[in-house]
Amino acid sequence: MQLTRFTDLGLRVLMFLSATQPDETKTIGEITAKFDVALNHMTKVVQFMGQQGWLETIRGKGGGIRLARLPETYRLGDVVRTLERTDNLIECGVPPCVLQGSCTLKALLNRASSTFYAELNRYTLADAIAGNTTQVILQLKA
Repeated sequence: MQLTRFTDLGLRVLMFLSATQPDETKTIGEITAKFDVALNHMTKVVQFMGQQGWLETIRGKGGGIRLARLPETYRLGDVVRTLERTDNLIECGVPPCVLQGSCTLKALLNRASSTFYAELNRYTLADAIAGNTTQVILQLKA
């Protein structure tokens, strides 16, 4: 299974914000510079995560974004599933598959996908920044 770039960026943002102080805000520009990615891609990711209630946005001078909750409350499986925005590893209808209706592959892949997300849900965002990961994130150069 390969995660989309959207999911990759979303996880990076959440990890970066988890490594900062709870009351500290960061701008999209700061985060974009840290990870050397395009501003428009990062903006879309941050807007989506804000819509999910994962990020709190503060307007005005000194504004920016920060986590809406403690890192321990973000289950990685739920985060990845939401960022991926699909539960289907394969799409049998587009283009129409000649095996549709008699193939068991989709059911097997769906079961494996459910197991993948359940395993990820054993961990939180706090687990993802454990060890020296926080220190490395904080040392990223803009």
